[in-house]
Amino acid sequence: MIAPSSSYRIYLATHPVDFRKGMDGLANYVMTNFELDPFSGAFFVFRSKGRDKIKVLMWDGTGLVLIYKRIEGAGFVWPKLSDGTMTLTKAQFEALFEGIDWRRVVSAAYHHPSIFNKTRAEVE
Repeated sequence: MIAPSSSYRIYLATHPVDFRKGMDGLANYVMTNFELDPFSGAFFVFRSKGRDKIKVLMWDGTGLVLIYKRIEGAGFVWPKLSDGTMTLTKAQFEALFEGIDWRRVVSAAYHHPSIFNKTRAEVE
């Protein structure tokens, strides 16, 4: 699988698209429906009417890349149907792509080490 770095934006189309669309059709869909640039390097994730197919469109700097996956079993976990797009984190995208309930993926709470909360005299 092609995994985005944490610096990439990942957009999820919340409404199903016609899966007969190829790269150019999906790029046009991004421009007209999301008012975003499909050549920005962002990942654009699309769902089929059924819950079992996903397409990911991205520009890698030299050309458009289209990833298509059909999952077996219960299908992918999708948000409620609505128009527009939502953003995903890298961890949420990876969970979605693997068929895991991505809505349950949360970032770990990061805390500063306690040494920084102490005065210099307390450390020594």
